[in-house]
Amino acid sequence: MIESSTLMRNPSHNGVPSAPGAQPDDGSTSERRAADAEMARVLRTEPARIALDSSGAGIAHWKHDPLHDVVEPMSHHVIMAYNGMMQRMERRSGKSVAIGTFRPGVVIIIPEGSSSRWDIPKPVDVVQLYLPNATLKRVADEAGTAKPADLLERTAHPDPITSRLLLSAADALGGNGALDTLFRHQLTDLLATRLLVAHTGSPTNFQQTMGGLSPKVLLRAIERLRSDSDADISLDALASDAGLSRFHFCRAFKESTGLSPHAWLRQHRLEQAMNMLRESDESVVSVAAALGYSSQTAFAAAFKKLTGETPSDWRRRMR
Repeated sequence: MIESSTLMRNPSHNGVPSAPGAQPDDGSTSERRAADAEMARVLRTEPARIALDSSGAGIAHWKHDPLHDVVEPMSHHVIMAYNGMMQRMERRSGKSVAIGTFRPGVVIIIPEGSSSRWDIPKPVDVVQLYLPNATLKRVADEAGTAKPADLLERTAHPDPITSRLLLSAADALGGNGALDTLFRHQLTDLLATRLLVAHTGSPTNFQQTMGGLSPKVLLRAIERLRSDSDADISLDALASDAGLSRFHFCRAFKESTGLSPHAWLRQHRLEQAMNMLRESDESVVSVAAALGYSSQTAFAAAFKKLTGETPSDWRRRMR
């Protein structure tokens, strides 16, 4: 699977012209724009940060100007969490008008294929999830639920759980390739689960699964996570090696270790960093590069988030 944390598209104004009102779309999925391309067109800017899979699924952080335009049908569900000052906004779908208040703790959902006009009077800071319907269906299938119902259109709908999860993803765009990708895939599945529970016409009830991984399977998973190859530690590879779906692997791994695969790998990388800082004279830049961080700044931010100290300060204190 191709990953990108720097994929940017220049806004294009040569697409479908905006209409004064919007109607539900009955066209084929192949005729719709990918979510990131449509957002670049309508927002007339580039995302601050974005990470996409080859399917177009991904997470993007946008900071854009006031919006008065129609969002055309897209080939992904789009879920947004707002991170900014409170403001009123209006969403018009055909003859239906929804007026809401943008504020932290609310979400917006644009279901795949829908279209609406947006009027937002002030600048916006928002994190967006682009979710293929195939991912939503896979999560439902892996959890043993019935076929997922259609997602509901939401306009500034209170959901602090989904909002908090999605906003946390903004920190996992471009710091450490392996860690960021593992976190993003886990988060996508977790958000898909949350959407099935809280944002469909027929809410899904997930059965609590019990039991962890067998010692042999757990050891094999940990060996993968300790690998120097980023390809070996993808969530798909870990789950496949265990003979489980992604959904059940994550739950069983956490049952066995008390940590999600991403949290376990982050802790392992921190321990590696501490050993290198304490026992060698390698520069902080070299340690960051050895552990797969894109820059010394990204490494220092991650290290301080977990320890409360910068790598340099920690090294001086431990010597």
